[in-house]
Amino acid sequence: MIYTPETPVALVLNGSTEAVLMATPHDLADLLAGFCLSEGIVEDINQIKDLSVTDHGAKGIEVAAWIPTDLAAKLDARRRSRVGPVGCGLCGIEGLEDATRTLPPVKPIAFSSGLIPDLFAKLSEKQMLGRQYGGMHAAGFWSPHHDMIVREDVGRHNALDKLIGAIKGHASQGVIVMTSRLSLDLVQKSAAIGCPVLIGAAPPTDRAVALAKDTGMTLITGVREPKTHTEPKAKTYAA
Repeated sequence: MIYTPETPVALVLNGSTEAVLMATPHDLADLLAGFCLSEGIVEDINQIKDLSVTDHGAKGIEVAAWIPTDLAAKLDARRRSRVGPVGCGLCGIEGLEDATRTLPPVKPIAFSSGLIPDLFAKLSEKQMLGRQYGGMHAAGFWSPHHDMIVREDVGRHNALDKLIGAIKGHASQGVIVMTSRLSLDLVQKSAAIGCPVLIGAAPPTDRAVALAKDTGMTLITGVREPKTHTEPKAKTYAA
C-alpha cells in the first residue's frame, strides 16, 4: 500500500520557529513564502531572503528564511504574546479578535461561472501527487493570462499557502480553485493577497461567507449532483 507522505515541517524566520506544521514534503520553499504572505508577516515576497530547506530525516524538515529586522521585531512581539497552540489554519494569532482580522477590500473582476467545470478539470489534471498517493488537497490559481498553477498537500491550508508562495502573492487578476470546503481562514489567506474569486468543491462556512461579503470577494462552489457524477454546478454564496 502507498501511503500519503506527511512530515513535521518547522517554519523558521530569523532563527526563531514561527510554526511547526504536518505537511507533505514537496514545494516547501513555496510553503514558507506563502505562509509569510498570507499571514501578513511580509507584504512583498522580496522581503523574504536566504530561504533554505534542511532535511533532518525522521525528525522532519526545517524551512528557514530571513525578513527585515523591523518585521521580525513585530513578529517577535506577537510570538511572545501567545498563550497556546491554535489549529485549523489560524496560525500565530494573539487572541480571539485576531481570528477575524480586518482585511482590505479586494477589487472585483469579471468572471463567468460557466468556466467552473473547466477549472476543476484543469485542477484535476495537474494533481500529480493526488494521482500518486491519493488523499491530497489541491489549490490552483488561474487567470486569463496564463495556465493554471497547482500546489498540493495533505492539509488544505498548506496547499493554499504553497500556491500563494508559487504565485508570489499576485492573485488580483485571477481566481483560486480548491478541492476543499471554504472556511474562514482560507478566505482570510486569499483576501490577504487580493484574490477576488475563491472557488471550492464544497459549500463554505457561515463565517467564510460573512468575511467574503465584508471584503467584496466572490465565493463559488462546484456542487456535484448526488449519485449522478455530473459536472459540477456552480453556486455563488458571496459577491
